[in-house]
Amino acid sequence: MGKPGIDFPGLGVGMVILRDRKILLYRRIGAPEAGHWSIVGGKVDHMEPTAEAARREAEEETGLTIARTELLGHAEVISGPDAQHWVSFLYIARQVEGDPQLTEPEKLSDFGWFTRSELPTPLSDFAKAAIGYLDSEDFR
Repeated sequence: MGKPGIDFPGLGVGMVILRDRKILLYRRIGAPEAGHWSIVGGKVDHMEPTAEAARREAEEETGLTIARTELLGHAEVISGPDAQHWVSFLYIARQVEGDPQLTEPEKLSDFGWFTRSELPTPLSDFAKAAIGYLDSEDFR
């Protein structure tokens, strides 16, 4: 059968979470893009709508409750060093409840809220694509 992202392009989702004009980013532990700061997200399960997958992944990875989401755009990342290929739908959540946590320490090592002028490095290609969709009214 093979593995998504490795043996054939994987279908994923990402969630931009904004609060007070800051974006929530987590540092990845594993491939693709280990050590990079990224938005939260993951794989889409079979028969799972992408919007539901994005909400599920975001809530699992952050401990937040996501109220409403909107489709932001998409990203295609072909990571040569990791030999992975992913196509992801990107969503945005502006209304969230709770405080973020490190709920999956085997996948993510750190997190923080960042303004556009203080983004951490290195940024993942998924985060760069998502930030490219944001306007200055949402994210300064």
